[in-house]
Amino acid sequence: MPALGVIMFGMGTGLSAEQLRGVLAQPRWLVVGVVLQFLLMPLLAWAIAAGLALPVMVAAGLIVTGACPGGTASNVMVYLAGGNLALSVAMTTCSTLIAPLATPLLAQLFIGERLSLPMLQMYTSILQVVVLPVAAGMLIRYRLPQVGVQLQRVMPWVAMVLVAMIVATIFALNHSRLAQVGPLLVVAVIAHNLAGLTLGYWVTAFLGGDVQQRRTVALEVGMQNSGLASALAVKFLAPAAALPAALFSFFHNVSALVWIGIVGRRDQQRDRSMLAEQQ
Repeated sequence: MPALGVIMFGMGTGLSAEQLRGVLAQPRWLVVGVVLQFLLMPLLAWAIAAGLALPVMVAAGLIVTGACPGGTASNVMVYLAGGNLALSVAMTTCSTLIAPLATPLLAQLFIGERLSLPMLQMYTSILQVVVLPVAAGMLIRYRLPQVGVQLQRVMPWVAMVLVAMIVATIFALNHSRLAQVGPLLVVAVIAHNLAGLTLGYWVTAFLGGDVQQRRTVALEVGMQNSGLASALAVKFLAPAAALPAALFSFFHNVSALVWIGIVGRRDQQRDRSMLAEQQ
């Protein structure tokens, strides 16, 4: 959590109040992203679980993961991907605010299980990890613009190091549970994550979103609050139901970094092709 807060502070130095106001004044992509988050991901989880005939509790855990809001790590990945940071922060905040209503309803719809979410804990977490650090960074940008510029130069490198540390920590904390995961569940989680990234990107493209908006919605939709999903699964279902979230917490960070690298290389090739055509 502290590492994410540091990264969010650094990202805030590159964000202005005007950018946030722009997202809220024209909320089309915010609405698209949040709707895809709560419609696409649980539906994909249900379809994959049914298609692979997963055990009942494991299938329920995958669906709960899909029904959860976006995770704060998605903001970091959007930053590294050169996406729309203001849209990313707005999507994470909105999906978290909506989750106490949406997640229990989706769980009831898809698995017939009533869930009770820790609303105060969720809101406190989003305030501490996202809202306050970003606001502090924005204040530095406004009051000390030169400091803000210097921080913007180093933060991508700091973010990459901290993300690597976060992924390593997640793996270390979950390696005993990950050792229990069968190959079928690995396939299910990978398919769920990659389908979210891919469909988030192409649905946004189909609706007319630009490259920044496509990347942002893709990462926000494809990355879930797996920590919340794991806690809900253990409390309301069974320990086995937490396995999809444990695997997701590791894989969605790795896949996002790989996806960012692929997208970056593709954009470089496109830019070189356009430059060659102009010459």
